[in-house]
Amino acid sequence: MKKISLLAAIILMLASCAPKQELRHQDKVQQKMLERIGQMPDLPSPYKMLDWKAKARKFDQLVFDSTQRGDYWPLIWTDNSQKNFPQKTFGLYTAIGDVRQGPDHHDGMFHESLTTMGAVLGATLMDIDKSNQDGKDYVNMLRNYFNKDTGWDIMMNNTCPDVALLGGGYGRDWWYDVFPNVIYYGIMNFYPNEENATPLLRSIADKFLAADSVLNGNYHHSFFNYGKLEPEDSHICPQQDAAAGHAYVLYAAYKKFGDKRYLEGAKSALDALLSQKDNTFYEILMPFGAYVAARLNAEEGTHYDFTKIMKWTFNGDAKCRRDWGVLADNWNGFDVSGLVGSTYDNGGYAFLMNTFDVAWALVPMVRYDPSWSKVVGKWMLNAANAAHLFYPYEIPDDHQTIPQLKLVTKGVIAYEGLTKKSAYEQFADIKAPVAQGDGPNWVKGKNPWVSQFSVYGSAQAGVFGSIIDTTNVKGILQLNLLACDFYRDKAYPTYLYNNPYKEAKAIKIDCGSAPVDLYNALTHSFIRKNVTGETEFTLEPNDVAMLVLVPANGTSKYVGNKLLVNNVVVDYAIAQ
Repeated sequence: MKKISLLAAIILMLASCAPKQELRHQDKVQQKMLERIGQMPDLPSPYKMLDWKAKARKFDQLVFDSTQRGDYWPLIWTDNSQKNFPQKTFGLYTAIGDVRQGPDHHDGMFHESLTTMGAVLGATLMDIDKSNQDGKDYVNMLRNYFNKDTGWDIMMNNTCPDVALLGGGYGRDWWYDVFPNVIYYGIMNFYPNEENATPLLRSIADKFLAADSVLNGNYHHSFFNYGKLEPEDSHICPQQDAAAGHAYVLYAAYKKFGDKRYLEGAKSALDALLSQKDNTFYEILMPFGAYVAARLNAEEGTHYDFTKIMKWTFNGDAKCRRDWGVLADNWNGFDVSGLVGSTYDNGGYAFLMNTFDVAWALVPMVRYDPSWSKVVGKWMLNAANAAHLFYPYEIPDDHQTIPQLKLVTKGVIAYEGLTKKSAYEQFADIKAPVAQGDGPNWVKGKNPWVSQFSVYGSAQAGVFGSIIDTTNVKGILQLNLLACDFYRDKAYPTYLYNNPYKEAKAIKIDCGSAPVDLYNALTHSFIRKNVTGETEFTLEPNDVAMLVLVPANGTSKYVGNKLLVNNVVVDYAIAQ
């Protein structure tokens, strides 16, 4: 007994002398940089940051209102064809005045999921419940895009082949077949109790998993026939970055269902993407590969170096889709850096939807790999600023093709694109930047000039709205890293701040009514303790900060490379 008592005493003495666990001292996260980002201004000019939240909410209020009146309004109609499921659905015009669409053309069946799903996602990101809006369940109505009648059993851009050749890349242009499933998974992150969606989400994941198995690392095809489970080729570019879309959906499916087959499928698709030697960025899917790689590294312990995916996204040197990427330019005193599209066509031709969707992929990515914080922070400042130029009430009249018709947009519909030189002969003398759209070329001689105003491009304004807030300092944005981080584990509010100035700035932030500790994941340190309401922190010259609002006085612990507070991860890169 004496020996046991003596041993216990020694143990107690050692325990009392042991230091309490403190946060480990870590070096600051080293920031990566891309040449393309270095070519962009630190603070773009002329500078104007739209209230993207207000823009997105107003879009939803007007576009989903069937009582709106005016030339070419309303923009919404009911589709009674009951394709795929015995229920009515809804259509939205792809562009204002598109003569192919509406209730009186093609039995009301021609509408694109890129527009309708994009609008539902954009509104949902603004906390608008689209499953019960004015007595209508727009979320459930999206089921009609699930092409079970064709045997493809995935979401597609149209409800059926009957209208496919009218436009919109149905069953022949790979990104058009993959991206609706990316959007649908994004929407369903917010509606987990939508029972009708669960078997569709399962089917999509199973189809993508089967496709990846058949492809076996070779995505060098124009599209994939998900009915026959066979790749196919045509005059359309091979779209190897479809692998990024497969990876995104499969990882989301893994997080939702817990089926490890989907995890392995996500890794397989990502491996296929990273095996490419050349830039195969085609339209929109490439940056989603960076997001999946970062999450896999952070959550699953993989070691993907996805630097080339980031370069392929930004560089503007894609091979088949010639020079597709991100603009880094100034046109006649207007900074247009950050916009996404062709860096070749017309000297540069960017698109609003593509710019929104790259933000969807890359902003939440930095939470899992904070070494890209400066790249994404600087890019978002440029992109969000330049994006206001798509809107006809925000760009000077002498820089747009049809300023005399802008009243029809009601302030919520933007031009489809922004180009250095208009491809329309009658607008060739307009000086850059030129706001225009491709709508009149879709049905030459029939589509009106107002079809340059893009409903599909404007639909996802909620992506920017959910991510972007301004601060007390012009040009320093508060970027919400959780807004588009779908199917994630529990997390505390996390924000990215980028200082474009050569001097330090004091940033005011609202910490809310419950006490929090402010943790900077880029310095691995708490910078404020037990704060509420408005508080202030200093952002050093040309620096970035990633602040996590952690419940005050929480219990910290380390698990591998992660720091957890109250068993919730606040830092994924402790040992980076």
